[in-house]
Formats: sequence, C-alpha cells, structure tokens
Amino acid sequence: MSTLEALRIASIAQIHGLIGRPPPAHPLLSVIAASWQEPLRITVPIVGRAIESGLYVLSLKRGDECHAEFGRQVHDGQAGIIVFASPGQTITPLGGQGELTHEGEGWTVVFDPDLLRDGPLAAAMHQYRFFGYATREALHLTDVEQEAFTGLVRQIELESSVPPDSFAPVVLTAQLQLLLTYCQRAYTRQFEVRAKAGGVVAERLDRHLDEHLASAAQPGRGLPTVRSCARALGYSPDYLSDLLRAETGTSARAHIHRAVIEAAKARLLASDASTSEVAYALGFEHPQHFSRLFREKTGKSPGEWRRAAGTPGAVNGASCTRKGGRGQR
Repeated sequence: MSTLEALRIASIAQIHGLIGRPPPAHPLLSVIAASWQEPLRITVPIVGRAIESGLYVLSLKRGDECHAEFGRQVHDGQAGIIVFASPGQTITPLGGQGELTHEGEGWTVVFDPDLLRDGPLAAAMHQYRFFGYATREALHLTDVEQEAFTGLVRQIELESSVPPDSFAPVVLTAQLQLLLTYCQRAYTRQFEVRAKAGGVVAERLDRHLDEHLASAAQPGRGLPTVRSCARALGYSPDYLSDLLRAETGTSARAHIHRAVIEAAKARLLASDASTSEVAYALGFEHPQHFSRLFREKTGKSPGEWRRAAGTPGAVNGASCTRKGGRGQR
C-alpha cells in the first residue's frame, strides 16, 4: 500500500493543471480529448496513490492501456467502453511507472456538481444509477453508439468553449442530460441482451439465497441484503438490481423478499416452531419485523397463514416462546 498522501481533486482547473492542458474555458465542465498523438498523462507521482475526486466523470476509452483501481475493483481499459465516476469515489492508478497514461482514442467529460445546482438536472441525477456501478460494469458501446455519443460530446465541448450568455447554462445542462439519457438507453440495451441469455443472474441469486437462508441464524450471517448479495455475485448493488429488472421485471430487493417469504412458508409448514423461532432462523433480529414483512407480502400474519394452511403447528405455533424470553404474539 502506498504511503503517499491521497490526491484530492476539487476542480476542473486542477485536472487541467495535472495533465498539462491550458486552463479550461468553462470553470465547471470540460471535455478532454485523447489520441495516440496526444495521450493524457499525469506526471505527478500518483501510481498506487489514491485519487479522491469531487467531480462527475464519463470517459470513453478505445484501445486504452490505462489500469486503475476504483474502490476495491481493478479495471483494465478496453476498446469502446464508457466508465463512470461520481463525487466521493476513490481511484488508485496501478503500475510500475510514476505517471498515469491514457493511450488511445477517446474523450473524458468532467463536470462539477455545482453545474447542476438549482437546475432540473440536479433533481434527475438519481435516475442515472450507472454512476453507482462498479467500473468493471462499464458501458460497452456499439460502433454506431460510439459515433452518436462522440457527436453529442463535440456539441457539449463547443457550447462550453464559447463566451457564455443567458442561454448557456440551460443549453449546456440540456446537452449533458441528453448524453446521460443516451447512456441510460445504451445500458438498457446491454441489460436486455444479457436478459435474453436466459436469466442467468436470477438463477445465481436464487442459489445464493437458498444457501444463505439455510444458515442465516449462524453468527455473522443475518438477513440477506442487496449489498451482501451483490458482493457475493460480484456486482455493485445498483447494477445487480437493474440487471434483475431486465431479466425478471423485479428489483433485487423484491427478489430477496420473495425468497425470504418462501423460506418462511417452508419452515412454517415443516414444523411447529413459533413465529419468533422462524424469524430468528431466517436471520431477523426482531420478530416483529418478520411479521410485518410477511403480512405485507401475503396479507396474513405468519400464524394466520399457518392456520389457513392447516399445519400441525397451527395451534401452538403463534404462542410458543423462544428461549431467552423473546416471544411473538
């Protein structure tokens, strides 16, 4: 691990200084082009040094030889992809040299959150969940999409480089929102292609949930969450949820809740364990949370559902108390 102090990037002008480019024409947005003839190079010692950015970044990479670690995930640049970074994300360049180099054709759009302040795009940013994806979940573009994206980025570059007038903020944020919507559409296409492969992710999640819920009462396990499932499957939470929506029409959270309820029904049918015992066995810390979720999903309390099913535990299952005095009415 590097002993160098983290490099904190707080402005567009600071980025231009680091890569040896002239000061930006616009203080809150910049389009930085890269080519084989003019690669991007940061020559301060940063390899192995964390870079903490307060900016939004979209970067198209073609034939890229840049290697970086975003959070805990290592990313090797590939041709025809867009990677994203959001304010607060940490990037650690890797390699044996004292500089970070982006070699190949591409562009990077960097913008400050202040650009969006008090505008309609600020309220819409939550829709663009790909800023929360891990970098290995990059957006892969077709050749046609690359041309469309690059054409729009050229318009953004032109608008940000001319003297501003009263229309400039509206035009610039509208162009930026269109670019983000293009990204959203391309990701939807990417998810749909994966979904047509046959619900592989949903099947993997089902297997993981079966294994998890079978041992949820063990110390350190607890209820499965979107974050824990995403980590187990190798995705970021937002990416997993969006991918499942494309495959199954439901979010990761809804998928997990369904698995928990099915596991609960199986336990209620198979034994005369109390509601509290079933709740603890599934990883709930508080039985009332289990009862609330069960009623929300089935329309009945666990005891009512079991009585309706006519199982042997229907009489005493609702009043049996778990050792330690924690019972469930």
